[in-house]
Amino acid sequence: MIRSTGPVALATGLGQVLFTSVIGYLIALALGMDSVTALYIAVALTFSSTIIIVKLLSDKRELEQLHGRIAVGFLIVQDIVVVLVMIALTAFGQNAGGNLGSGIALVLAKGAGLIAGMWLLTRYILPWLLPHIAKSQELLVLFGVSYAVSVAAVSEWMGFSSEVGAFIAGVSLAGTPYRDALGARLVSLRDFLLLFFFLDLGARLEFTDAAKQITEAAIFSAFVLIGNPLIVILIMAAMRYPVRVGFLAGLTVAQISEFSLILAARGLSLGHITSATVSLITVVGLITIGVSTYMILYSHQLYDRLKRGLAVFERRGGRTRDALASDDDVDIILFGLGRFGTHLADRLTGSGYRVLAVDFDPNMVKAPTVDGLTTMFGSAEDIHLLDVLPLDRARYVVSAIPVLTINLALLDGLRQHQFAGTVVLTAHTRHDAELLRAAGVTAVLEPFSDAAEATSTMLDGLLGGNR
Repeated sequence: MIRSTGPVALATGLGQVLFTSVIGYLIALALGMDSVTALYIAVALTFSSTIIIVKLLSDKRELEQLHGRIAVGFLIVQDIVVVLVMIALTAFGQNAGGNLGSGIALVLAKGAGLIAGMWLLTRYILPWLLPHIAKSQELLVLFGVSYAVSVAAVSEWMGFSSEVGAFIAGVSLAGTPYRDALGARLVSLRDFLLLFFFLDLGARLEFTDAAKQITEAAIFSAFVLIGNPLIVILIMAAMRYPVRVGFLAGLTVAQISEFSLILAARGLSLGHITSATVSLITVVGLITIGVSTYMILYSHQLYDRLKRGLAVFERRGGRTRDALASDDDVDIILFGLGRFGTHLADRLTGSGYRVLAVDFDPNMVKAPTVDGLTTMFGSAEDIHLLDVLPLDRARYVVSAIPVLTINLALLDGLRQHQFAGTVVLTAHTRHDAELLRAAGVTAVLEPFSDAAEATSTMLDGLLGGNR
């Protein structure tokens, strides 16, 4: 996922961790906390729950959308930082023979040894072993579970938490060709075990001094719910991503992670913080996880209400210059360069049409183009973008984006600009297609329905020939 989303996942993940921890630390100091407590709280505020976010985005069918891929990418970066923090925390929490320096060196050596051992397994052992195991799907699932449990146990034996080992095991399996098969078969088991994970986590929550910390909890919760998304929006806007994408991705960091609670429990066991600090982090976790869940579920409605105020973060200067740089004639303006859009662009240019393709993923815009295809950075929902598009020279506007709200916004913008050509939009479902036709679209593409119909026709011919 990090590889597919490019530098934005790494830059956003590390940038958000850095800015959140620094600002959170300063807020904690301003509230009168000592430096160690402030550091623990600041670090706890930086991490977001990958488990919860992936589940919510999956239920909304947004994992494969640009903001979903970017969000999962920088959440994985966060998880990697969590592992490093947990290893460093173990190093500072242990003391070998009263010598702090040698104790830290020993734990760091163990951490390096664990990571090196897992790299060797991933590089040499798993590629040889998994093809034999994968001959039986049941054995593959059993191996995946046993492998994760075993690495978690080894990690705990070496002095690290079992969560660190389980995460490293998951990363190593994700690098194999069998990750999709494992993920598909383990999804039900994952959801089942999640129940017990959160039950166990809830049973260990600390509320000793919660009533005395309502003000502090409200301040930190407000920072996580508002500040974290703003940090992501600013970083992604600096990388020329639309504010809408940054906003939808930013909402995924508007809560703290279960790892934050594990970190707090670890700090308490080491004597670095008190139960009052654990209680404060717990309350912040409950507030932010509860509120951010509804923020993500109603993310598009929330953006519609806030988009005018968020427009100040939009970067347009460079895009306008790029758009005006070319005076070449254009037959078709195509929005969206995903799998379907790329296929359309190839077929249209192959038929001799001159296509201007617009996409809000900078990596797609920078990709090598073919003759007859010009790419441009922009969002189909941005009405200001239409001001610089050659609508007067184009005969067709085609949207390959199967999102109803985006297509309706594009249609409304084209009408405001009095586009006289043919408008062709894409629908994900029959219901969406009917709504687009009712809105007056010239033609509606239904790739999913058409693919199913073509497939059923082919199968009917094959089966009919064998009767």
